Order: sequence, then structure tokens, then C-alpha cells
Amino acid sequence: MTNRHKREDKEDFPWWLVAVGLTAVYLGIEVARSDVYAQIMNTLWRGVGITVFVTVVSFFSASVLGMALALGADSRWLVLRQTCRFYVEVVRGVPIIVLLLYVAFVLAPALVDLRNWLGSFIGLEDIRTRNFPLLWRAIVALMIAYSAFIAEVFRAGLQSVPEGQVEAAQALGLNCWQRFRFIVFPQAIRTILPPLGNDFVALVKDSSLVSVLGVLDITQLGKVTAASNFRYFETYNMVALIYLAMTISLSLGLRALERHLRNKQDQR
Repeated sequence: MTNRHKREDKEDFPWWLVAVGLTAVYLGIEVARSDVYAQIMNTLWRGVGITVFVTVVSFFSASVLGMALALGADSRWLVLRQTCRFYVEVVRGVPIIVLLLYVAFVLAPALVDLRNWLGSFIGLEDIRTRNFPLLWRAIVALMIAYSAFIAEVFRAGLQSVPEGQVEAAQALGLNCWQRFRFIVFPQAIRTILPPLGNDFVALVKDSSLVSVLGVLDITQLGKVTAASNFRYFETYNMVALIYLAMTISLSLGLRALERHLRNKQDQR
């Protein structure tokens, strides 16, 4: 190996990951040695499950809605196409925290009133807005917000497939669903996965915004803990470390998946 190659290997080595690892080891030792850190960690750990639940459910539902929006945005029907594009542009232009507040305190009560009005015709009992938990209002808001971004990811991936291949599949007699399943989607997924993975990592971080609604995720439990023990430095160190561990683990996993897909494509 030449000196130039050795130098390039040193430059490509993830020294940032070593620094993060050493920081994590240091904080791990502090947690083990300090009763304060241990108590804070035990409290914050209860919020990890809520954060994961909010992220996974929001992302899955946003992906389904985003795929539908992407297909609708390229539809031959003008009204459907313009409606989907209108939705995407409007939602992308609204800050997520504003969307959270709007869904929680405007849309949810409006939907409850609509349900009660419709239910009055068939004898259903009225429900109250408080019957719609804030956790699910937050999930709906994140689903709406991220479906617009994911729709653009899907649309770009679907448009990356050469039109000639779609026309050839059509000439062979494949129907619309068969063309999508066997020709378009298998090729588009290689383009879609990297930005889709980035959106998932971003959603992990943006899930902390649900704390403004009082949902007991990691961030909200951190705020409550710091307000009660006044250990702001230690508490927010642990909050940041938990999010950092989650996002870095996901980022490394996504990079490994991208390398695997790239190597698999090169072998063909």
C-alpha cells in the first residue's frame, strides 16, 4: 500500500465516531458512579419507549400516505394531481411545531364536532375532545408533516426509472400494477432508501417536539426532571446522549444498508 493510500485511509477513518464513543464511555462511567446520573437515567428511560413508538407509528403511516400522494401527484387525472401537489406544498411550508399545535387544538376538536354531528343522525353518543389522547394527536400531526416530505422522496425515486423500461413492460402486456411491482418499484427503491432513511433519522429528532403537547417522551421527562431537581446540566447531558445514541446507531445502520445495496448492484 502506497503512502498516499495510507494517508487517504487515515483521512477516511471515522475519527468523529471514536470521539463520540469515548464521550459515551465517559458518561457511562459517570452514570455508574453517580447517583444523580443514575436517577436521571432511570427517569428518562421511561420516555424511550414513547419516543420509539411515536417515531415508528408516525413514520410507517407517513410512508403509506406519502406513497399514495406520490402516485397521485403523477396521476393522469388533473384534479387528483393538483390536489396532491397542493397538499404537499402547503404542508411542507408549515413548521412542524405549528402543525402539531394546529392538529392538537384545532383539527382534533373540529373532527370531534364533525363526528358528533354525524353521530346524532344515527343515535351515537357524543364524545369529547379529551377522548382523543394527545399522544395520538401528536402522531397524526407528525404523519401529516412527514408524509409531504416522503411523498417527494417517492416521487423522485419513481421518476428515476427510465420511461423506456415502463413502455417496454407495457408493450409486453403488463398491467399498471404489474409494471409498478416488477419494473418500477424494484429499481426505484435503490434511489428511495437513502433519503427515506434520512427522513427516519430526522423524525427521531423531531419527535421531541411532541413534548410541547405534554406527551411524556424523553424530552418532556427531561424538562420535568430538571425542573424538579434543578440538575439542568446533568439532565440535558443525558437527554442529548440518548438522542445521539439513537440517531448515530440508525445512521450507521443506514450506511451499512446502502453499501450492501451498492455492492449488490455492482455484482450484477
